[in-house]
Amino acid sequence: MRRLKKNIFLTLCASVFGLLAIVRYMVLRPQSEPSPVMESTPVADSVCSKIAPADSASCPTKRRSSLPHPIRSVPSYNLAFPDVQDVQILAARHWGVRPVRDRRQAEERKSELVFVGCNPFYDIDPSMHSSIPYLVPHASILLHDIGRNFLDSLYVKGVPLHKIIVSSVLRTEDDVARLLRRNGNASEQSCHRFGTTFDIAYNRYTTVSPPDGAPRRTVQNDTLKWVLSEVLRDLRQEGRCYIKHEIKQGCFHITVR
Repeated sequence: MRRLKKNIFLTLCASVFGLLAIVRYMVLRPQSEPSPVMESTPVADSVCSKIAPADSASCPTKRRSSLPHPIRSVPSYNLAFPDVQDVQILAARHWGVRPVRDRRQAEERKSELVFVGCNPFYDIDPSMHSSIPYLVPHASILLHDIGRNFLDSLYVKGVPLHKIIVSSVLRTEDDVARLLRRNGNASEQSCHRFGTTFDIAYNRYTTVSPPDGAPRRTVQNDTLKWVLSEVLRDLRQEGRCYIKHEIKQGCFHITVR
């Protein structure tokens, strides 16, 4: 009987020690590497929720949910760009050079002006015969920023890239005289004489072709004009320029300020 009780006691002790050993092993065993999927998903979701929408495509574990920025245009071109000649001429005289008599004198005055005939962000109209591609430095920076901002805006809106076309820049006194004879919209006191003013066409653009030569999808000129109008409105509201929406000439008439 005593031996039986002793055997039962030993059996119970062995069971308890075995259970304690199992518990100790479970508590103190080395932690295994967590599953990459289980760990990365919540972390990645947290990061993706904080990054900018434009960068969310770089997050591999969260599908990009943001859409391209909307195209809103402006409520009215005439209300958004109302700056008439009387307003722009004051800024032109303040920031500009003395009017240039003819092309020969323009060559002698280039130390006061910046050549704007070659820029990656915009094109000069190849048929531009009534002006020459020179502006005062202040205005050349404005034109550069308009072209760059327009391309940036097209990109974030998911629109195929196009460059603006500059249709008029610095006009000499001879250029103005010739225009007066055949253009009823021309002015003898043209802001273009001071190198502060340029025109950007809103009904034609240069398509930027991809390096592989793949064709771009067609974009209506009206769509591009809506995007351009947003860019110009923002710069005008920043106090950087005066703008008039020219209906007959199909351009935005812009003077730096």
